[in-house]
Amino acid sequence: MTVAADIDHAETASVTLSDRAAKRVAAILSKEADGTMLRISVEGGGCSGFQYVYELVTTTADDDLVLKKAGATVLIDSVSLPYMEGSVIDFVDDLMGQAFKIDNPNAVATCGCGTSFSV
Repeated sequence: MTVAADIDHAETASVTLSDRAAKRVAAILSKEADGTMLRISVEGGGCSGFQYVYELVTTTADDDLVLKKAGATVLIDSVSLPYMEGSVIDFVDDLMGQAFKIDNPNAVATCGCGTSFSV
């Protein structure tokens, strides 16, 4: 298991968790059982070829990237990590609504709703 320490932006060479995202994840996890974490994975599907999947889990795999910040724990599996290399996980709250937003430099195209992408 690769662990990113509790640092300013929970950064690793590969993925960054913003302050806003960490705060929102921590708020979600505070309503769940102790030990619950947010797993973000990339799966085939969506209108652009790949889509992000968010799920609450209580177990980690040995090869997970673990981002910890401000009471939030986010996991990314080793298969999804190459697709998310260099990404910033953020949380937006605007007129269009609230949502996690992943700024992925590997995505060459995204769908209009921003939930799927292609590489």
